[in-house]
Amino acid sequence: MEYAELSDFLRKRREALQPEDVGMPRGRRRRTPGLRREEVAALASMSADYYSRLEGGRGPQPSVDMLGAIARALRLTLEERDHLFLLAGHGTPPRTTRACHVDPGMLRILDRLHDTPAMLLNRCGEVLAQTPAHVAFAGELTNFQGMERSEVYRWFVHPETRALYADPELTTHSKLLVSMLRTTATIDGPKSYAASLVKALQKLSPEFVEIWDAHEVVVAHSQTKRFRHPAVGDLELYCELIDNRDGQQTLIVFTAEPGSESAEKLQLLSVLGSQAMNSGQGFDRELI
Repeated sequence: MEYAELSDFLRKRREALQPEDVGMPRGRRRRTPGLRREEVAALASMSADYYSRLEGGRGPQPSVDMLGAIARALRLTLEERDHLFLLAGHGTPPRTTRACHVDPGMLRILDRLHDTPAMLLNRCGEVLAQTPAHVAFAGELTNFQGMERSEVYRWFVHPETRALYADPELTTHSKLLVSMLRTTATIDGPKSYAASLVKALQKLSPEFVEIWDAHEVVVAHSQTKRFRHPAVGDLELYCELIDNRDGQQTLIVFTAEPGSESAEKLQLLSVLGSQAMNSGQGFDRELI
């Protein structure tokens, strides 16, 4: 480990961020340039003492998972993330099409949507980050392991995950997920992670096999979607998709018609999400 260089890099990157850059209130009497150490620790889901020792050049070598969390907390670019890993004595992590490193530009947008249900997905349907309002809307989706991290896998292997969707949406969403996975597996090739997802689902889900064998390449994405939420009831929401520059990650944002009943219900969910954050049950950006 390059202790001195690592300490300096972490401090400079922390001081370059402002609270509003990461969706935090500035508050009064802020004398620290940029973020405080404890704020970075909170964003990275680690103890303030651990991060302080690391930035102070006194901590033990951080794990790959810890470094990934810090990279996301500090909104590092891929190049900066690679530099961080090298300073900490680890090799440069591979850049795969699963794109588990959150695009910092997309994350900055997400930070400004804290009261709106929004999530960031990679091309295999894995949720990389959620707003508090989206956690209140759909539950915590960043803490799954293995293939269960993929929404496509959970949708076909664990049908109870479909409970949020109203009946008219089920068939269309099933076809949309299969189409998405087919595109990714075709681009990435037969030895890719997406291809392994396909093989697993072909063994586990007759429904998946039926849709896959129909070979529908493009399924139209419906802007208006209907949901049935256990806390607020029926919702009719607009679904907007925004891809990042290289098309590896997609931001999905749900909004409602202003003044509608669904808009009022979304506002209630936003309050529920804020209460969860304040009670220490906040959403976890960490993805291992």
